[in-house]
Order: sequence, then structure tokens, then C-alpha cells
Amino acid sequence: MKDPVYKLIELTGTSTISIEDAVTRAVERAHQTLKNLCWFQVVETRGNITEGKIHHWQVTIKVGFMIEE
Repeated sequence: MKDPVYKLIELTGTSTISIEDAVTRAVERAHQTLKNLCWFQVVETRGNITEGKIHHWQVTIKVGFMIEE
């Protein structure tokens, strides 16, 4: 395809480990059902606090993938 067309979707990955782990979980899950994943962009980072410590990360990302002909 000379000039590809892309689609963006928005996902929120979660993790009790780290921001990076939350992003990885979202991308790996998307890869199970979508083809041609090309990039991601972090849109928002949030988290839960329990007893003064970070308990859970939530990272919203946009994932781009190429539409097949």
C-alpha cells in the first residue's frame, strides 16, 4: 500500500507493578485481537493510593494500527 490508512483506539492498562507494566499489558492484550499494531501514545497516567503508597497504576494509551486493504 503506497499511502496507508491507520486507525486509533484508546485502551487503559492497569498494573500493581509499574506504569511500564500497565502499558505493556494493554499492548499485549490488543495484540491478541488486532493486526498491524504500529505505535502507542501515552494519553493519561493515574493511580490509586492506599495507606500512603501507590497501590495500582492506570495508564490510558492510544494505539495505532494500519488498516488492511
